[in-house]
Amino acid sequence: MQRTLHPWTIDTLPWGAFDAETVNPDLLKIVKAAALVEYNAGDYASYLCNVFADDAAFCHDVKAWAREETQHGAALGAWAMRADPSFDFENAAARYRAGYRINVDAAASIRGSKSGELIARCIVETGTSSYYTALGDASDEPVLKALCRHIAADELRHYKLFFSHLKRYNDRDGLTRLQKLKIGLGRVQESEDDELAYAYYIANAPAGAAYDRLPYTMAYMARAYPLYRPDNIERIVAMVFRACGITLSSFTRTLIKHAAALAMKIKMRQARMLAASI
Repeated sequence: MQRTLHPWTIDTLPWGAFDAETVNPDLLKIVKAAALVEYNAGDYASYLCNVFADDAAFCHDVKAWAREETQHGAALGAWAMRADPSFDFENAAARYRAGYRINVDAAASIRGSKSGELIARCIVETGTSSYYTALGDASDEPVLKALCRHIAADELRHYKLFFSHLKRYNDRDGLTRLQKLKIGLGRVQESEDDELAYAYYIANAPAGAAYDRLPYTMAYMARAYPLYRPDNIERIVAMVFRACGITLSSFTRTLIKHAAALAMKIKMRQARMLAASI
């Protein structure tokens, strides 16, 4: 099950079309944070290859996945430095890695099973493919628009990659649909953990500012959540439930989409009130 890298590189992006006049300051802030998270993919590859140490095909694919994710981070970082010449991406990445680390030495999945781990990875790729689609649609800057199209396509392939491996492990681990859904929704909730909040802090906080998860989570949400359109949310719902082995009727999918959109709207309002100045 060998995979090949998607045929784009940082050098093939249309840098000559870069238009500083169209850079949105709020989008710039969340791009900086996203660059740091994506660039840290090597740690996740190490963790996953420990968990799946007996699965050479999976580890081969994960290493290719990590190279693509790292390229995403480097490309977003390069764009951010064009948009803000004062931003030192490599320095920010080093500070981020020093302050946020996952347990790369874990010998077993923190999800309780290998299929649980693969469900969680599918949820992450669901979020990122939808996020970069929404970000690209919201941006008027030509280079960022093109870059987001590339990344969104990569992330959709990554979802399919992890889903293909999930199908191999489903019967072995014997998780019920309810157990799968619990893992999937739990991973969705983890979007409010330190990974993104700390990245936003490192990328955007003034020198000497103390880190506090809540305000920096809200600062990120206040800028990211307004990007999502109904079709983005509907796609997220369909992909999350598919990863959990649940087929939704059209009515149920629409109902969940509206509930998710309402929850995002409420969270966005809270975020704007708490993080207007960050």
